[in-house]
Amino acid sequence: MKLEIAVVSAAGAGIAASEGADRIELCSSLELGGITPSQGLMEASLEHVDGRLEIHPLIRCRPGDFRYSASDVDTMVHEIRHLLAQGAHGVVVGALTGAGELDVRILQRLADAARDAELTFHRAIDQSKDPLAALEQLLELGFTRVLTSGHEATAGAGLPTLAAMAERAGADLQIMAGGGLALEDIPAMHKAGLSAVHLSAKRTVSTLGEGTISLGAQDGNDPTAYTVTDRETVRAAKAMVNALNGAEA
Repeated sequence: MKLEIAVVSAAGAGIAASEGADRIELCSSLELGGITPSQGLMEASLEHVDGRLEIHPLIRCRPGDFRYSASDVDTMVHEIRHLLAQGAHGVVVGALTGAGELDVRILQRLADAARDAELTFHRAIDQSKDPLAALEQLLELGFTRVLTSGHEATAGAGLPTLAAMAERAGADLQIMAGGGLALEDIPAMHKAGLSAVHLSAKRTVSTLGEGTISLGAQDGNDPTAYTVTDRETVRAAKAMVNALNGAEA
């Protein structure tokens, strides 16, 4: 079993690397579900990990749904080309039709832009009409892995579907559990045959104090808050995965 961490900063990438994660999903704005990282963030993250793990940037040009316009697709094609040219090991993509099925036409175009790089289908599959049918299409399209919570709000709740997906995919496609995944869920994921687990491993930092002036937030949220990668969570997850892999050996 592999450990992937979702990070939004070069510092987070460095933490994941130093604590032994196998791979990171690099993105921006996790609070929006994640969007494509900038080329500057990609470059800085490469420097921080120094070859110790794989970097797979999320390719999602905007927040919201996964029904994309021609302009959206053009943007994501350019993002794929630039980020792979910088040194990404693969990309994380997804697209759906209005009927809740995989948009095979768009996915094929994104796959063509990625050429031989690894392809991960992200949690758009959890908004699809039928995740097992979607899995069949991903196998045909040659995807490397899929990140999913098993069509539920959390991976723990989706364990039965995750197990069924892992059984169907076999060695042809990696099923990676993620989405509301708790550390205590990891042993069950391993037992069910999942190839990897994915955590954001984040904590919130705030500098809110008296006299703080809001710069436009009207929803009552802390205007100074942001998320960072929590080293202790990454360390605990890696220790658990190592113990499970060791027991298997």
